Amino acid sequence: MTIVGNLGFPRIGTRRELKRALEAHWRGDITGAELHAAARDLRHRHWRWQATAGVDVVPCNDFSLYDHVLDTAFLFDAIPESCRGLADTDPLAAYFALARGHQQDGVDLRALEMTKWFDTNYHYLVPELHRDQTFRLRGDKPLVEFSEAREAGFDARPVLLGPVSFLRLSKTTDGSDPLALLDRLLPAYLELLSRLAAAGAEWVQIDEPCLVQDADPAMQQAYRHAYAELAEAAGPKRLLATYFGGLGDNLPLAAALPVDGLHVDLVRGLDQLDSLLKALPEGRMLSLGIIDGRNVWRANLDNALVLARYAQGHVGADRLWLAPSCSLLHVPVDAEGESGLGPELRGWLAFARQKLEELRLLADALDARPGTDARLAVARERHEARRRSTRVHLPDVAARIAGLRPATTRRPSPYPARRERQDAGLRLPPYPTTTIGSFPQTREVRQARALNRSGKLPDAEYDAFLAAEIERCVRLQEAIGIDVLVHGEFERNDMVEYFGERLDGFAFTRNGWVQSYGSRCVKPPIIYGDVRRPSPMTVRWSRHAQSLTTRPMKGMLTGPVTVLQWSFVRDDQPRAQTCRQIALALRDEVSDLEAAGIRVIQIDEPALREGLPLRKAEWRQYLDWAVECFRITAGVAADETQIHTHMCYSEFNDIIEAVAAMDADVVSIETSRSRMELLDAFAKFRYPNQIGPGVYDIHSPRVPDSGEMHVLLQKAREVLEPEQIWVNPDCGLKTRGWPETRAALEAMVEAAARMRAAA
Repeated sequence: MTIVGNLGFPRIGTRRELKRALEAHWRGDITGAELHAAARDLRHRHWRWQATAGVDVVPCNDFSLYDHVLDTAFLFDAIPESCRGLADTDPLAAYFALARGHQQDGVDLRALEMTKWFDTNYHYLVPELHRDQTFRLRGDKPLVEFSEAREAGFDARPVLLGPVSFLRLSKTTDGSDPLALLDRLLPAYLELLSRLAAAGAEWVQIDEPCLVQDADPAMQQAYRHAYAELAEAAGPKRLLATYFGGLGDNLPLAAALPVDGLHVDLVRGLDQLDSLLKALPEGRMLSLGIIDGRNVWRANLDNALVLARYAQGHVGADRLWLAPSCSLLHVPVDAEGESGLGPELRGWLAFARQKLEELRLLADALDARPGTDARLAVARERHEARRRSTRVHLPDVAARIAGLRPATTRRPSPYPARRERQDAGLRLPPYPTTTIGSFPQTREVRQARALNRSGKLPDAEYDAFLAAEIERCVRLQEAIGIDVLVHGEFERNDMVEYFGERLDGFAFTRNGWVQSYGSRCVKPPIIYGDVRRPSPMTVRWSRHAQSLTTRPMKGMLTGPVTVLQWSFVRDDQPRAQTCRQIALALRDEVSDLEAAGIRVIQIDEPALREGLPLRKAEWRQYLDWAVECFRITAGVAADETQIHTHMCYSEFNDIIEAVAAMDADVVSIETSRSRMELLDAFAKFRYPNQIGPGVYDIHSPRVPDSGEMHVLLQKAREVLEPEQIWVNPDCGLKTRGWPETRAALEAMVEAAARMRAAA
């Protein structure tokens, strides 16, 4: 019988049950024991669902209260010294302190740096190590969750982040090489594997996603050394899991490592199959990632079955497993209840549970089980119905794309001329202050939106509510002394969903939640067809906000690359083409905002770096069209209109030339968690335009004082000219409360005033 496996399942729950439990615990409404009980209930439910869908071996230890990389750091005692005392007395509080920061009873701990998990929209916490780092098993989470699954009657496979990828994804505080710590780390892995074997684990899944990236000789030797050491010890059989791309030139290395099975991503690395089948040693299990674990479309099962049969013919039925391309963490749980999409569109979609059902069908077809032909026929008709649908292609959009010219991507004048005109029109002080866009989305704001959507709050009353919230936000910013204001975005549910709801070609789910980090969940839009803008999307409230103040009011837009990256994107045309369609729709919005009197427009692109391919050889092609799409959006703006963009969680050394090529007048970036380290790229490159380095971390409830922010601004001043520097938070304030927001912004304005006084 062909085995169906799974690399990981969504953690958050169909209705964000984990989010609610986490936030209840952080508020003090439930205890740590109650939080763990809620998490245990979710794990058991998810194992049952996977088994019901046809999974033979379910993953365990893929669940996390916040982040699996943080779990690994905590498991192996890779805890900063500042947090060690709290970890010894209250491990759960220390765990969340590393994730969110901690400010209580005179203890002030900063959160770990957070960045994107490869090219996904999931964020992981970056472990902090140093050259004298020691490791040991601090807890027993993998053992506990394996025992839970076994006792509940499931055949389970523990999931571990591999030692080489763990070190490569970490950072050192002293500039040393994290890989130099490999020999110190391996004994802790060996002990864990031994304990898992003693607990009855037959297999363990060891994730090494860094194998799909460029690897220098030292990196390749680290893999050889690590897995030679792990092979020497008794333990479960080892499934080495790679995903998010093909192995490329690392394929011979991966095939030669002394493991018992290898998982490969055939969705993003189809061209590796022949080479892999030739290189795979005799007796090695092969797990084929044959269903897309990162997008929501039903698979072409006929094509998948051809690949599976081809692989089976080479390795044999007893050595082949079927699985998603990667963990299903990146897709929603269940499409079955999405009745609001209509039967046609819903029939095109497969969320986590449906993807596992597709795998079961493929396995049954390989095994020639009765009834599979009829089930495959249903799947074939769904796939064909999407191809034939008249909802997908719009002739006017195709014509507009065909009419794009180089001039479409250019502002009227180069930056120095624009800067002169903007300075004359805006009359801002040195070190101007602003925020990134959103202000706290309180329970009242969310309730009003929900009531309006359900028809229980009339539009007129809802509009009056929004107008009052906007005025409150404007008056607060004026009172604090912020120079360039925002309207607060109270009408917006999400920075991508809000725009997608106002564009053709997008569809939306009710419970299509995906974890972004911790308790933060997003509900990505689904781009199923050509994109166009039927009417203005943001002009009304931006115009209203500007009418309330004489200070400049920013118009706030989400950029085309971010709309693309943070949506589930159609897979029937190149992503670049879909992005150009979005850019043209947003270009029309920029034009209308200008016509409404808005002279500062921010086009956020926090996902630009996230979309960078994992192999450097593919970077240029992506960056060329990503920058082109931003410039299509902004190119319509007059010289006097100041164009801002915002980016976060980016290693800017990788993309600094592309950031400059975007030619935004001001770029604001996340820098506080890295203590301004990210500015090094701008200093080395001599970035010509203006920069707003974030001076405090909005993802933590911790409120820094003005002195701390002033120190960060002084660091920025060491690498930037005074006339380049803006003062702003790291990101939007949507997830924060009003008291902490006001306190932090007051401190920020005070820090800016100190810089002006010293100028």
